[in-house]
Amino acid sequence: MNITVYTQPDCPPCQVVKQFLTHHNISYKVIDISENLEARDYLVHELQSYSTPTVTVDEQVVKGFDLSKLQNLLGIEE
Repeated sequence: MNITVYTQPDCPPCQVVKQFLTHHNISYKVIDISENLEARDYLVHELQSYSTPTVTVDEQVVKGFDLSKLQNLLGIEE
């Protein structure tokens, strides 16, 4: 399972998503769209997302702060 978190500085929901994944021992890649313009373009044009956090789980996209959708995709029960 490939998980990528698109984030940017001063994004409290981004921090919560990363803490959530870390808490559940799920490895993920972080891409800061403020530093990576190609990633920002990909986020907007390919993923059709205009906010952070945006999380990709393989081919699935979770736009914005949606922990319940993320839990469902990852099969996490709390």
